[in-house]
Amino acid sequence: AEMLRSLCLLAACASASAFSPTSAGFFKPSARFSLPKESVRRGNVQSLQMHHGEEHDILLRAARGEETSRSPVWLMRQAGRYMKDFRAYSDKYPFRKRSETPEIAIELSLQPFRSFGTDGVIMFSDILTPLPGMGIDFDVIKGKGPVIFDPIRSMDQVQKLTPIEDPDSSTPFIREILGSLRKETEGKATLLGFIGSPFTLAAYAVEGKANKNCLETKKMMNNEPEIMHAFLEHVTNNIADYACHQIECGAQVLQIFESWAHHLGPDDFSLFAKPYADQVIERIRARHPDTPLIYFANGGSSYLERQKDMKADMICVDWKVDMAVARQRLGPGVRVSGNVDPLVLLGPESKIRAAVRDCVTKAGPGHVLNLGHGVIQETPEDAVAAFVDEAKKFHYSDATGSEEEKEKVLTGV
Repeated sequence: AEMLRSLCLLAACASASAFSPTSAGFFKPSARFSLPKESVRRGNVQSLQMHHGEEHDILLRAARGEETSRSPVWLMRQAGRYMKDFRAYSDKYPFRKRSETPEIAIELSLQPFRSFGTDGVIMFSDILTPLPGMGIDFDVIKGKGPVIFDPIRSMDQVQKLTPIEDPDSSTPFIREILGSLRKETEGKATLLGFIGSPFTLAAYAVEGKANKNCLETKKMMNNEPEIMHAFLEHVTNNIADYACHQIECGAQVLQIFESWAHHLGPDDFSLFAKPYADQVIERIRARHPDTPLIYFANGGSSYLERQKDMKADMICVDWKVDMAVARQRLGPGVRVSGNVDPLVLLGPESKIRAAVRDCVTKAGPGHVLNLGHGVIQETPEDAVAAFVDEAKKFHYSDATGSEEEKEKVLTGV
């Protein structure tokens, strides 16, 4: 009843002609999955109630390095087109309408929490959202992705960029989105904000759109590195302020996405990405020392050894490296997040649950369970339900004992 009342209040915030509320029905697994309806229903009820004791803010506590009995769980791109309720909005409204209209962004952010009981709720937005405040306009075109209308290619363009002096003016919707989400999730789940890392944002702005070779950016890095560094410095100064604004609006944990790390070799990462990401982290920590910061270099698992001394509280690992290997390369003192292959969720329930157990067992304490990239559109909702359910059932103590006993845990036999 409380959930239905909340949805009714949410729907009332928008014009009846503009928005239609999505279904609040409990998730129903398909016959392919054995997760009992009662178990899913029970999980949804618990996710909407105040958590006490061990479950209270478990993701926040794990990100801070505090002891937890299991790995808390959330999924990158957990608010996405794989969900029927999400598509009711994405099929009707363009991306920026959805991400910059508080009533819609709040609803989309909460859908996976209500359906699956994730330990974290991440704001529905985009890493490019703050760019217009710097004088870089963009849009997200359905079927094409983000498009920068005037790509940055010269020092003159860099020098004409504007600072984000007041995030409440350049992104006025953020305060309402995060403030409302914090009220909805208080005591039930951890609220995550996020930003793009300076290199990724700069590369997007230089390319103008996704490019498999990152051609214009690489040309600038190799032939006119002074332009790239000047651009990176501008982005660094401003994106740190935008990140602090998110925390001041209610975000409890912040993830920094290096989405284009796969375009960088180890040396270029150390020159163009890592130092600027670390500067952002240091600037955030100077103002908000108690907010955990997670760094995710997508495609950066081939140079994890260069990430182990980064300033972040936690390193999120992509799916292209075994978690045990990642732990070894990063060292015992580095907290980790990740890293199940997103396409495992297209397989049978037994493999999904085994992948969760395998990842958590190899990661051990100091871990937040996630995929090694975002949920893809073809993912069945019941697969996400099984992933989250197994994460909540499987405790670190279940992986203790002899190697034979560990093998039984991993195989489910």
